[in-house]
Amino acid sequence: LPAFYANTVLLNVSSLSFRLQKLKEMFISKFGSAPKFYVRAPGRVNLIGEHIDYCGYAVLPMAIEQDILIAVEPVKTQVVQLANTNSLYLDFSTGVNNIQIDKTKPQWHNYFLCGLKGIQEHFGLNNPTGMNCLLDGTIPPSSGLSSSSALVCCAGLVTLRANGKTLSKVELAEICTKSEHYIGTEGGGMDQSISFLAEEGTAKLIEFSPLRATDVRLPSGAAFVIANSCVEMNKAATSHYNIRVMECRLATKLLSKSKGLDWKKMLRLHDVQTKLGVSLEEMLTIVEEVLHPEPYSTEEICKCLGISLEELRSQILTPNTQDVSTFKLYQRAKHVYSEAARVLEFKKICNEAPANAIQLLGELMNQSYISCREMYECSCPELDRLVDICLQFGAIGSRLTGAGWGGCTVSMVPTDKLNTFLKNVKKAYYQSDVQRLVLENNSLFATKPGRGALVFVEA
Repeated sequence: LPAFYANTVLLNVSSLSFRLQKLKEMFISKFGSAPKFYVRAPGRVNLIGEHIDYCGYAVLPMAIEQDILIAVEPVKTQVVQLANTNSLYLDFSTGVNNIQIDKTKPQWHNYFLCGLKGIQEHFGLNNPTGMNCLLDGTIPPSSGLSSSSALVCCAGLVTLRANGKTLSKVELAEICTKSEHYIGTEGGGMDQSISFLAEEGTAKLIEFSPLRATDVRLPSGAAFVIANSCVEMNKAATSHYNIRVMECRLATKLLSKSKGLDWKKMLRLHDVQTKLGVSLEEMLTIVEEVLHPEPYSTEEICKCLGISLEELRSQILTPNTQDVSTFKLYQRAKHVYSEAARVLEFKKICNEAPANAIQLLGELMNQSYISCREMYECSCPELDRLVDICLQFGAIGSRLTGAGWGGCTVSMVPTDKLNTFLKNVKKAYYQSDVQRLVLENNSLFATKPGRGALVFVEA
């Protein structure tokens, strides 16, 4: 069987979960007929390895229980009708040919269209199947738990199934990674990869070029707790994320040129290390030697590379970074190389399971957070406060997860301290603020490694 069909679950109507049954009833009420199948794609929490997937380095996420679930009915009309169980998200419909995605307004349906368009273009589908789709999501939006990528992945799998096509999970992940770029986010591939490749009970080391996933067994004496700062951050709606991607790309160019490499062909910091054949520790030394901590102006970058400002803008910068006047290259490169080393060390400790594994892993998470805050500057006051509270009340390690600038923290907490930890963090962070109090129930929870994307079909 094709890989994704191996994850197809047959269901009798009587055994449908309450959520699926409710979704089915709403679908019938909305479209006047029953869905033919359902697709689920999970969100994820990244345990360590922030902002390094798009630089070519391995990351260490796990899928979570929260997900995107879509009920689907293929139809003969070449129209896709999208509806959402959440009334805040308006209905949308479009013809299946010549899909247009508005980068200026990252609305929910545009993420669905990314997955749809990615599959259409991969197979060169001239007359793809129309669909009625009803979506239900339990991932808090703009929380750093990958709700957007889960929707792209879900839509990709929906389109694949509706059109009777097959792909491996790895191929699906790679297509969905590229197709999310349609919305304007220059992401790496972690979110889409873990959404398809996740397995229950294990985190995954996700490596790129080629894409592969390795099981990482987490220590049994600790729980991972997600806490939402309640500050929303949408990667596609702000420039923070894409500026960081560009700063890493520019650092790649300058490091490459300083070492006599063909800098024009070099895009990722990982490429520099590979070409030079040196260790991550040696790359950190090279960063110290070549780059200066002061921000680089566009004029200085042009001088270093021997190109004009017009060439910089047209050949290297993306449309949404062309107006940026200064870039921090030293800090971003230093974070990426040190974070990549922490990921490998985290996996090594999990594999070897020394007696003090929890303490060692916690220290790596704390180092990651400090680097994200100080070198990558992707934290915010609320995340800083939440990390402090989590560490104060018993977390061995705590860090921001996802893009940052809002969203969630992930903390490693000894299992015997979990209940006290949850109680104290609720009181200190959520119950002390009226706005956060409203969101408290869905904002703080322990999580275990969950399953990857699934197709449900009624038997």
